[in-house]
Amino acid sequence: MSLKDLDLSGKKVLVRVDFNVPLDGDKKITDDTRIVKAVPTIQYLLEQGAAVILMSHLGRPQKKKNEDGTINKEAFSLAPVVQTLEDHVGCQVNFVADTIGEEAKAAVAALESGQILLLENTRFYAGEEKGDEDLAKAMAALADVYVNDAFGAAHREHASTATVARFFDAEAKSFGFLIESELAGAEKLLNSPEHPVTAIVGGAKVSDKILLLEKLLDFADNIIIGGAMAYTFSLAQGGKVGKSLVERDKTDKALELLEKAKANNTNIYLPVDTKVGKDFANETPSDVVAAGEIGDEWEGLDIGPQSILNFSEVIADSKSILWNGPMGVFEMSNFAIGTNAIANAVAKATQENNAYSLIGGGDSVSAINQAGLASKVSFVSTGGGAMLELLEGKVLPGIKAIQG
Repeated sequence: MSLKDLDLSGKKVLVRVDFNVPLDGDKKITDDTRIVKAVPTIQYLLEQGAAVILMSHLGRPQKKKNEDGTINKEAFSLAPVVQTLEDHVGCQVNFVADTIGEEAKAAVAALESGQILLLENTRFYAGEEKGDEDLAKAMAALADVYVNDAFGAAHREHASTATVARFFDAEAKSFGFLIESELAGAEKLLNSPEHPVTAIVGGAKVSDKILLLEKLLDFADNIIIGGAMAYTFSLAQGGKVGKSLVERDKTDKALELLEKAKANNTNIYLPVDTKVGKDFANETPSDVVAAGEIGDEWEGLDIGPQSILNFSEVIADSKSILWNGPMGVFEMSNFAIGTNAIANAVAKATQENNAYSLIGGGDSVSAINQAGLASKVSFVSTGGGAMLELLEGKVLPGIKAIQG
């Protein structure tokens, strides 16, 4: 059931959002993207006369407790989110330092239509990450309607993302607009893409992307492989990788993927040159060498200029593009050239070739934002792990709990 099909007037609506935002040492939000993405759903609920109860996790408080074993509530409180959320929704946001206890119940009871209440970090309860039924039941008791708009946590079978939904009838639960758009974006790429389809897959480990690569072989015309995972392919083909990050135990899997691609008539594009550094540092001495010819004292940190040209040409001829993972250590400016070039190529294909481009979460989102090109691509996902699992063909617990 769609959010727009629900009866919301006068109802108390529990909304699972993803406000797991980065904070600096002064508790200031350094990237408010996830808050901004939640605003359309929140504003729609307010317009429909609902009282909005927001819940989210922030960080991993259960794994970073105080020395005495208690939760570090100051470090992981959602209180710093309030001001930024108020700025974006344009109205007051009430906050309660409680999630399901008496203080939370009292705050919910006092909440009126058109008002917003933000509950404290759901992960202050150990049962959250275990999908605890009693915790979920207590959450459900706060509201008449449940809306899940936390795509970034949809692959977790947690109390607030999956279990809680089971305590609401089908007519009283739905996805928010963010999750609806995430599902539509992935579906367009997976089920009805315009060809040629090009997938750009980077990042550190082949092992993290094996399932994605195998799924891509079913429908992609081209797969571009960059990042540290490319060195595992290079090593598998007999190349020298020096000190580069590599998975020596995955070379057989790399060769198997190359054989599968050949059998499926899928083109695999690997780097032909590599920008190397003496050490893992921005100011380290660097050089460009042919792929597979990295000296023992060097490590690959970015793709080289010819690889950039080769990859950009493939992207330019594409009508559907998925990008998941950077081409190198883009956090260091001297080794961000390849990743930035790919960002520009994807944006250019989107704008000039009318290609559909999906930036599939995680570091790719950081890269496209860093390049200032997020508005020039078709869709930027808010969920790294969730989008990856969705593209791999997995059923996400937070999605299944709504869809049934």
